[in-house]
Amino acid sequence: MLGGLAALRCRRRLVPAGGASDKVFPATYEGGRYALEHRRVDGRDAPCVILDSVQSQANRMEGGLLELWRSEQLELPVVQVDFASAGLPEFGTVTSLDAPHRIFDAILRDSLLDGVPFPETTIGRSIERASTADATSLFGCCPTVLLLGGWNSTGKRGGLGVKFARCLVSEVVGIDAVLGVRSKSRLDPLRIAAGVEVFQSEGPVGWTSDPASAVHDKGRPRLIPARNAGDRAGRPSVLNHSSVVPSLEEGRGGVTIDHAEQTTVLSVAGLRRLGFPIQGRRSSEVDEAARSVLLLLGLISVEVLERENQQLRSRCVLVPDRPAAWEQLGASGEAPTPLSIDMRSLLEAFAQSVKAARRAGLPWNAEPVTLTPSPQLVELVQESRRRLAERGRFAIDEETA
Repeated sequence: MLGGLAALRCRRRLVPAGGASDKVFPATYEGGRYALEHRRVDGRDAPCVILDSVQSQANRMEGGLLELWRSEQLELPVVQVDFASAGLPEFGTVTSLDAPHRIFDAILRDSLLDGVPFPETTIGRSIERASTADATSLFGCCPTVLLLGGWNSTGKRGGLGVKFARCLVSEVVGIDAVLGVRSKSRLDPLRIAAGVEVFQSEGPVGWTSDPASAVHDKGRPRLIPARNAGDRAGRPSVLNHSSVVPSLEEGRGGVTIDHAEQTTVLSVAGLRRLGFPIQGRRSSEVDEAARSVLLLLGLISVEVLERENQQLRSRCVLVPDRPAAWEQLGASGEAPTPLSIDMRSLLEAFAQSVKAARRAGLPWNAEPVTLTPSPQLVELVQESRRRLAERGRFAIDEETA
């Protein structure tokens, strides 16, 4: 199935749902900046903007796979942490498909399986020993990390832990991007004056304009703290009261683009670097069976993006203006050849490839492995809550790592 292939490539041309002249809003980075850069497009130097990064696209793929798994349309090995049973129902379950570092995430590391720390379990120890030459254990408990990449930096070896390169990469880029202007204004119907001071209180709404009713620190009423550098403690605007003077901000008002391009590459060469020994012995048959499963899982992951990409975020709704173009890229420099796929056929082929992998002796945990958060992890969450509660409902949230 993989012989003679270097990669599979998919290109999708996307346009704003509101039409070519409609604004779209890219992802923002530190300081509210957009990821602007110039790229070569059709032989010219074109101003571009990243609408959805490689990392974000990977998260969307995992979200789509998680939805398929929960609806029982796709059988996948999943490790999950049940926070509801630990008295934290709002977190539900965190799985290896939505934890930031996949199977290597600290949330899983600091959880227990039948009272045993996950790294000390049979699965945990096998994950610690995993490498590109022996990826069998990860194939059986978290195959997505072999596709989307991962770094076992939270294990016993720390920064020397094994790294798996991404075999599946996708990105959405806006072409011929022109920066827009952001306008801000608000007319307060109550005409609350900006000069009135507001203080923290223990009353039902948590604030007051009466200094005598406020919470006091060393004899002084405690002002409501500012929430950002452009605000000032004690102003009604901290509580979202008072008017906002009409203003314009250059370069922060989204972009207009000619079109967007989603480019996805599934590296078959990368899959061939992975080995899957069984009881210390490798065979080409077993390796091929595992790689076939991963290839099909990668194609399914890309197909779920067609739905996920339709709304990347608020005011960034993209729709395709033509069918996606899948191509097979040979390893010997021959011309790309078209590839036709559909989700139903992919799901059927994937199920058959999993059965073939099992017959070859490869592990595949069909039932989820459910962990419970350790008491220390639960206490860390609860302590964070206590600190925020002590600082008051209007306190600025602490910066997280």
